[in-house]
Amino acid sequence: MSTKYDVIVIGAGPAGYVAAIKAAQLGFKTACIEKWTKKDGRPSLGGTCLNVGCIPSKALLESSFKFEETQHELAAHGIDLGEVKFDVSKMMKRKDDVVEQLTGGITGLFKHNGVTHLFGKGKLLKGKQVEFAPQEGGETQIFDADHVILATGSVPVEIPPAPLTEGMIVDSTGALEFDSVPKRLGVIGGGVIGLELGSVWNRLGAEVVVFEAMDKFLAMADQQIAKESAKIFKKQGLDIRVNALVSGTEIKGDEIHVTFKDEDGEKTEVFDKLIVAVGRRPYTEGCIAEDAGVQMADRGFVHVNDVCETSVPGVYAVGDLVRGPMLAHKGSEEGVMVAERIAGKPAQVNYETVPSVIYTHPEVSWVGKTEEECKQDGTPYKTGAFPFAANGRALASGESAGSVKVIAHGETDRVLGVHIVGPSSGDMIAQAVIAMEFGSSAEDLGTIMFAHPTVSEALHEAALAVDGHALHIANRKKRA
Repeated sequence: MSTKYDVIVIGAGPAGYVAAIKAAQLGFKTACIEKWTKKDGRPSLGGTCLNVGCIPSKALLESSFKFEETQHELAAHGIDLGEVKFDVSKMMKRKDDVVEQLTGGITGLFKHNGVTHLFGKGKLLKGKQVEFAPQEGGETQIFDADHVILATGSVPVEIPPAPLTEGMIVDSTGALEFDSVPKRLGVIGGGVIGLELGSVWNRLGAEVVVFEAMDKFLAMADQQIAKESAKIFKKQGLDIRVNALVSGTEIKGDEIHVTFKDEDGEKTEVFDKLIVAVGRRPYTEGCIAEDAGVQMADRGFVHVNDVCETSVPGVYAVGDLVRGPMLAHKGSEEGVMVAERIAGKPAQVNYETVPSVIYTHPEVSWVGKTEEECKQDGTPYKTGAFPFAANGRALASGESAGSVKVIAHGETDRVLGVHIVGPSSGDMIAQAVIAMEFGSSAEDLGTIMFAHPTVSEALHEAALAVDGHALHIANRKKRA
């Protein structure tokens, strides 16, 4: 006789573990299946994000920034420490400790909320049955469920011109495990992952070249902010090559010879390490039986409607498995929405206000429409921008690079998008998300009182600048 659950979640990344906790909080008998293991074989919750993604990368970004700041910026504050050294092994140990604390925290939350953690691999069968194969071996079990939530996440995309090799040509996971700083580091992919990992090793002394196949840098971002970001990163030492398509790699001894094509033809560069960071793809291998009835979409995604229901009643898919940006917070909110809808609540996710953040220094963030999108779909718009160079707190902190850009509807003044490159950008963008969720106009943002001196005042001034009312920069003259 099979065990019956109200809700079974397959996958314990940010989408899955949050869905499981919420379902349990709503009174459902809930199980969450996860096969992830730590280096020593212990089970680990949190998926890619906590184990080899968002969290460990931010830990290394913080360590590498502190080294760079100590080495190059503290002297301006009158702090002279002499020769500054770093220890990669200690940085890695700290990174692992942060991961251990957070993944252990999810285990505690599962216990507190009554979620059953099944350590192993789950597979959706027809009739909302779930096959569970324990990680430590033993007999496969079949569970019945009233509702199943697929949250199996994604894996890095591999490309034929650069097959992965242990220690030399690596994906994002391997780039978090270097035991020394490469002299020359190549990064294939100029997106979020490539820029963040490239920044870590650039700060520690690597000569970093980023190959971006597209002809625009950060094509998904507002191009005014993208161009400003590119200038900042190049000044920091990142060699960013756009319209550079890698066509082949060859390992010769301790060197990686990378062949690529750009506007000038075919070229070759030599590196010690190469990171492949060209994106991620949904992970569904062995997770959905062919006769389960779940309709698939293009490129391996699971087809869902606006509230993450699949073609099978009672079966849902969330996070990186479904359309939309592959972002942890987007997946988590989908997990909450699905759990609440199972409970009969009219929950929804507003996909118009999903924020994106690149955790470089300074950070790059955005939410809503870009100026290019407004032009493309014919939306009347107006913009206002404000540089951090005119912000008192940013100047006092030595963080004056970058700017804030606000895009508002040309007729209603409603905020359509906000784009930031600058200090605390990833936190500031939440203010824009809140404003847009409540349908704020640029005038609303301009009339709200912001504390002084804070970097958030740059958002206030950018909103004022939309109609030429900025107070701390010269406003553009309005067209007659």
